[in-house]
Amino acid sequence: MLIKICGLSTNETLAAAIDAGATHVGLVHFEPSPRHVSLEDAARLRAQVPQGVKAVLLLVNADVDTTGRAIDLVKPDVVQFHGKETPEWIAAVRTRAGVETWKALGVRSADTLANAARFEGAVDRLLFDAPPPEKATALPGGNGVGFDWSLLKNHAHRLPWGLAGGLNPANVADAIAATGAPLVDASSGLESAPGIKDVDLIRAFCKAAREA
Repeated sequence: MLIKICGLSTNETLAAAIDAGATHVGLVHFEPSPRHVSLEDAARLRAQVPQGVKAVLLLVNADVDTTGRAIDLVKPDVVQFHGKETPEWIAAVRTRAGVETWKALGVRSADTLANAARFEGAVDRLLFDAPPPEKATALPGGNGVGFDWSLLKNHAHRLPWGLAGGLNPANVADAIAATGAPLVDASSGLESAPGIKDVDLIRAFCKAAREA
């Protein structure tokens, strides 16, 4: 089971995620998010990630210059795009930077899954997430809400994928059972307040996911 803990911002919570068995640790560079870290802080945290654990840098609708600067400075193993990035744009980044790329998609209906095929050849993994609330100030992810997992039950996946959206220690086992997800990704469900990760929740989530 692959486990990603996203939105880490401190030495303590990063270490807790790694010690608990997370295979991927996420660093968010998106100023509107309460989980935002500067590129300098992301690089500092990334330097603490050991071999065998992948550092994921999350970007949202960043321009070409920002994306290139972020990759050069942070040196992530994976770049996760969580905005309206196109397959062509992501493919160009992957070719230029030589980095693994993921694309998060908000699942509103079966049509979302059908349209996901257009990212084939552009990304290394799709991350199926809950769609953001329909309000102007909504963040693209990390909103603590889920979606209808049954949409994934019989879907023929053409790319490696993962499940996000409202996951926490109490529901991750059910989520894995319902979807067969090979990777689970949690953020707001592991917090005591927006942007403040709880090390006990991180440990509980990783344990529940491994044992599912």
